[in-house]
Formats: sequence, C-alpha cells, structure tokens
Amino acid sequence: MDTRDIAYDCDGVALTGYLADGSGGKPAPGIVVCHQGMGLTEHARERARMLAELGHVAFALDMYGQVATSLEQVRSLIGAMLADPAVLRRRAAAGLDVLKAQPGVAPDRLAAIGYCFGGRVVLEMARCHPELACVVAFHPGMDHLPEHDARPIRPRVMVCAGVHDPLIPPAARERFIALMNEVQADWQLLTYGNAGHSFTDRTVDALGMAGFFHHAPTDRRSWAAMRDLFDETMGRP
Repeated sequence: MDTRDIAYDCDGVALTGYLADGSGGKPAPGIVVCHQGMGLTEHARERARMLAELGHVAFALDMYGQVATSLEQVRSLIGAMLADPAVLRRRAAAGLDVLKAQPGVAPDRLAAIGYCFGGRVVLEMARCHPELACVVAFHPGMDHLPEHDARPIRPRVMVCAGVHDPLIPPAARERFIALMNEVQADWQLLTYGNAGHSFTDRTVDALGMAGFFHHAPTDRRSWAAMRDLFDETMGRP
C-alpha cells in the first residue's frame, strides 16, 4: 500500500488530502473519502487505508484546509460550508479531481463515501457528479434537508443511519425518502438499532455529546453493506 499526503488548492485555499493506494499498479476503483466535522483527522485516514487494503485507491479529501480544535470551531466551519453551497461543491470537486489524476484509478469505477458532515457532502456530490457509480453516507447530518430538489441523481445512493441519531430524526428520514423518490433515484436507507451519531468513530464518546457514541456492530455491518454496493456497482478490485 502506498500512502502519502497530497497538497492541492481550491479557489486559492491550501488543502492537504491523504492518499492510500492499494491498486498494486493495476486499474482499480477510486474512492473519495470525506471527513467528519472536525476535518481530515485520523478517522478518515484510517478509512482510506481500509479501502486500500481491499485493493481500492482512496483519497481522503480536505474540505477546510485545517483541523478544528473545538466544537465551536466545528460549528463555524460547517456553517460556512452550508451557507455557501457553491464553495462546498467546488471543494468536493477538487478532491475528486485529485483522485481521478492518480494513475491506479480506473476512470469508469469511481465512488464517494462520507461521514457525518462528509456524509452530507457526498449526498450533494451524488447530484453533481454523474460519473460516480455510487455514494455512501455514514451517519450524515440530515437535519436541514430541503422540501424539494429536482436535480437528477445518477449514482446509486446508500445512507447508513443509527436509529438514535439526533441529526437524523424520523422526519428527516422521511424527507430523505421523499427527495430520493422525487427524482427516481436508486437509493437505500439502512437504519440500525442501538446506534446513534458517529457510530464509526471510536473516539467520539469522549466528547460526551448526547446521541453521539461509537457502536462497533453497526460499524461492521454498515461497512459490509458498503462493500456489497461497491461490488454491485464497480465489481471487485
């Protein structure tokens, strides 16, 4: 496995992503990994390496150009992104472009996965990047979904959500379903019992936030579901 940081920029903002290449020199699926609200931390880097271990080329993009050091900063960074969706889309596209430029990536076998804030990002990418075979959003923020969004969705969409996630209440799940059906998307919403927000993150319990906790069984099951979708849409590496 080849791993390294890659510096790039978007609109003059210096960004640094993390590449994990498990292709072994053969054309392989390329996967964008979009980080949680704190920024590009070890969580996203680890997920990129896990994908590389499966034979993929994974690029953990950088949406901020920095890593937050407090929850207040997280809220500020996410708020700025959500207040200017055009910037969010350009940052995501810049990371996807870095992935596409890697020599081991098969250009017709692309996907994106995201966690928390990153899950919200990849759901937006599904509407902007028809070249993606699929997107998978793990515990995404879905508390501010629009009433309608007529933009088409070509990639297959999977959302993995904990039933106790305060950012994905029942009304948000129903709104998501309505939005997907509105454009006849090929979608899945997998809801897991006993899980809350950030169920993939072993460090989240230390934050002491209600509804935010690691849940190992859901982490394993949702990863397996992602792998099945990858096999279905892109084939095995």
